[in-house]
Amino acid sequence: HAIIAEAFSSKVITPGVTTTNDVEWWMWEKLRALGQTTWFDPSISIQRPKSSPHKDSPVIHCGDLLHCDFGINYFRLNSDTQQHAYVLNVGETDAPRGLKDALAQGNRLQDILLGEMKEGLTGNQVLAAALKRAKDEGLKPSIYTHPLGVHGHAAGPTIGLWDRQDGVPGAGDYPLYFDTVFSIELNVRAAVPEWDNQEVQVALEQDAAFTRAGTYFLDRRQTDLHLIR
Repeated sequence: HAIIAEAFSSKVITPGVTTTNDVEWWMWEKLRALGQTTWFDPSISIQRPKSSPHKDSPVIHCGDLLHCDFGINYFRLNSDTQQHAYVLNVGETDAPRGLKDALAQGNRLQDILLGEMKEGLTGNQVLAAALKRAKDEGLKPSIYTHPLGVHGHAAGPTIGLWDRQDGVPGAGDYPLYFDTVFSIELNVRAAVPEWDNQEVQVALEQDAAFTRAGTYFLDRRQTDLHLIR
């Protein structure tokens, strides 16, 4: 989380100059300097208003919503994390309310999924129950959560795939057992009034332990956008 926080700051990003590839390489180099490694390439992506003059430019600009996917290997165990940042426009002190609300919807989907994870249920059963609750609450959800351990996608029940929201035959039929770890990976789509009701995708990923005492995030979760000035 500390590496992501630094990557999503003015220490690394200069709006109008820094590219997504620059940030990805910075994350690589930071990790190497710490004597650690990753199990997949760090990735940075941009969402911006359709009215933006920058369109598909890889250069990061003010008003952009950034997303990262980053996971490290530490003592043979893997992590998998996705977070978002907003690049403030001149005169702004906070992200648009619509983007903050979209993140809150992503957090709500996390809560729903964790609440449906029960011992003995299969991944497909958890997926169906969580999606139903989320849709009943008016969310536009997608869930693709996976076990985590000595492999980034470890042994255990798969809870959805991005292209299999109706269940995953085989991998989704395994039951959940206590004292296991999952990468809670999912997204919601939400309209942003400040962007002419353009939909954005808030994709979140945070590792959580499934235990008899409950399911909890190992190192908190993102509830506020990183702000880049």
